[in-house]
Amino acid sequence: MSTLGGPFKTPPSRRLGEAPSIAPLAASLRSRIPAFEVMQITDEVARRRADGHDVVSLCAGEPSARPAPGTLTPAGYTGPLGTTPLREAIAQHYRNWYNVELDPGSVAVTTGSSGAFQLVFLAAFDPGARVALASPGYPAYRNILTALGVQVIEIPTGPETRYQPTPELLSAAVAEHGPLAGLILASPANPTGTMLDRAAISALVTWCVANKVRIISDEIYHGITFPEPGAMDPRGVTLRELDPEAVVINSFSKYWGMTGWRLGWAILPPALIGPVEALASNFALSPPAPAQELAMRAFTEENYAERDEIVGGFARARTLILDAESELGWGTAAPSDGAFYYYSELGPQLERYADSSAYARALLEGADVAVVPGTDFDTVAGHRAVRLSYAAGEAAVAEALDRIIRFQRG
Repeated sequence: MSTLGGPFKTPPSRRLGEAPSIAPLAASLRSRIPAFEVMQITDEVARRRADGHDVVSLCAGEPSARPAPGTLTPAGYTGPLGTTPLREAIAQHYRNWYNVELDPGSVAVTTGSSGAFQLVFLAAFDPGARVALASPGYPAYRNILTALGVQVIEIPTGPETRYQPTPELLSAAVAEHGPLAGLILASPANPTGTMLDRAAISALVTWCVANKVRIISDEIYHGITFPEPGAMDPRGVTLRELDPEAVVINSFSKYWGMTGWRLGWAILPPALIGPVEALASNFALSPPAPAQELAMRAFTEENYAERDEIVGGFARARTLILDAESELGWGTAAPSDGAFYYYSELGPQLERYADSSAYARALLEGADVAVVPGTDFDTVAGHRAVRLSYAAGEAAVAEALDRIIRFQRG
């Protein structure tokens, strides 16, 4: 029988030829709920049918009479952690991109990366636990953790650390706030686009292992990177290579451009597989079946080539912004290593506008260009910064830059 999905399985996760030895971290107390047994049986039915058994299922409250052809597309439940073929395809993706061996049973397919964050935060952290994250950073980390009763410890970062946390900053946070239960990493990061190299990630892993801190690694922008020729890790370093107790979260939204399909995944350590499966089977029952079927096409050589071509377009749009920095005349900008974001202080523009929100509002009204104020990403210093997304492509970025420059001159 397949090893997928069982709450008592302990799939390995290691780089080929390596076996890190790190003490396991426990799941949260509140994640110890019973799984929705109907969904577990549904998963087993799918496995048995895949093995050739003629299973008659009277299990799920799922009508067997499907929509008529040409009206609605039929779709039923899958297992709570996704279909076996998709979980296997994701594991193969890690072999192809990172040379990292994954058991598909450690893969949890989720309703977008947002669904993964909710499930993982619930499974990993109890109310009152302290979880650190870099500021500026993606606001949903802070907001979801806060909604779940987790104490968010924001780590102020800047150009001196490339807008990323360091072991020294984490030690200072512990000295001020007390022991940490978790650390959220993002590389490439939103909104800054900055990345951690292998040495920086290894130093953070060493610190977290020594302090029994679980790392949640947001790798949703992996593949949207702009490395120098011959770079060691051109698509980014996955934490699962360096720390088998880390949780890796990714999705089909960014590199593959499937934002509206709401499909993501988490790579889980053994202690969290059962709790996440139980939570998922109660919260969402299963990830959306049509999206899972479509996602199987994402891992073809043709699709990789097409998406890499699109990333090349992002690179050209990024170059347009970097080449226009002197004309923009803003302040300090974060190194835009990856993702499709440019995050910068407004510098002299703050002499004309009260803050970044006022600047963004005036820019939209006066030049029909929309940018995002930094206040969403940094509650302390974000009023001085804005984020530009160059995901819209070269033509849109070129037009926007022309309008911004003319607006500022006028």
